[in-house]
Amino acid sequence: MSISVFFPCYNDSRTIGDLVEEASRQLQHLTDDYEIIVVNDGSKDRSADVLRELETRVPRLRVITHPVNQGYGAALRSGFKAATKDLVFYTDGDGQYDVSEAALLRMLLSDDVDFVNGIKMTREDPEYRVVAGNLHKFLMRWMFWLPIIDVDCDFRLIRRHIIDKIELTSRSGSICVELVKKAERAGAQFREVSVHHHARRSGTSQFFTFSKISQTYLDLASLWIGLMIAGRR
Repeated sequence: MSISVFFPCYNDSRTIGDLVEEASRQLQHLTDDYEIIVVNDGSKDRSADVLRELETRVPRLRVITHPVNQGYGAALRSGFKAATKDLVFYTDGDGQYDVSEAALLRMLLSDDVDFVNGIKMTREDPEYRVVAGNLHKFLMRWMFWLPIIDVDCDFRLIRRHIIDKIELTSRSGSICVELVKKAERAGAQFREVSVHHHARRSGTSQFFTFSKISQTYLDLASLWIGLMIAGRR
């Protein structure tokens, strides 16, 4: 089956090049029909320069540029909208996941599965982020009755027809919960698999700031009302 791979990118100039090149190598072993997309979400570093150079060497790469930063959710929405193939895989542009393990997700996408989600074996982040992440996963799973364990693992392979059935509206990190819950309600069957999570090679998290976290949880509260209260009616 054909595959679209995309990466949201925000100030990931030191990692996005390796991800794109590794994705290109891996995809050649999976299918003859693939594309690679990078959504440059208003990066302020050298990401745009790196991507322009990559376009000269990776013929199946397409770059979508947001002139200003619109948020993680907006970057994912642009990636899903741009994807044209049967299957859609995405992971973050910061290089904390191993793109080569996308092949493992593809192996597990049997005829009765529509959505394969990773589970971090061990989260290679500072201790306070590990604790906060575990709490977040627990809260989201039970607040939204999610069908997966690790909604915070942005390492996913999804059948395109499921994405076509849902409308995503989140602009912040709340989009991960929205995507999983709406895919479930669209009839998706899920499978999970353990994947490696690596320490950040450069820079700092663009999400783990007070303003971004506050906005995400405000959006999650609104999403909970819309999906779990109004949606049930």
